[in-house]
Amino acid sequence: MKDSEAFYTKLKAQLDDTTSFPADYMFKFIVPSDENQEEEVKNLFDDVGAIIKTKKSKTGKYISLSIVLKISNSKEVISYYKKAEKIKGIISL
Repeated sequence: MKDSEAFYTKLKAQLDDTTSFPADYMFKFIVPSDENQEEEVKNLFDDVGAIIKTKKSKTGKYISLSIVLKISNSKEVISYYKKAEKIKGIISL
C-alpha cells in the first residue's frame, strides 16, 4: 500500500506543477471485456458531464476507455484513480 501512496503523492506534485486547474483532464483505462468492468468505469463518471469514448481491442478481449472531464484540482484526479483501482482487472494509463 505504501507504493500506492508514494505514487499518488508523486502524481499530485506533477499535476500541480504542470496543470492549471480547473482543466479538462483525460483519464485512460483498459479493462477486460469478459465481465461488466466497462460499465463500472462508466458509472464512476456518471452524471458529471464526462465525455467517454470506448474502443475494443483487435481480439475483443479488452476495451479501452478515454474519459475527458473538467477537473477542479489534483486531489479530484487522484480521487477518481483511487475509485477506479478497485475495479477488477483495470489498467490505468
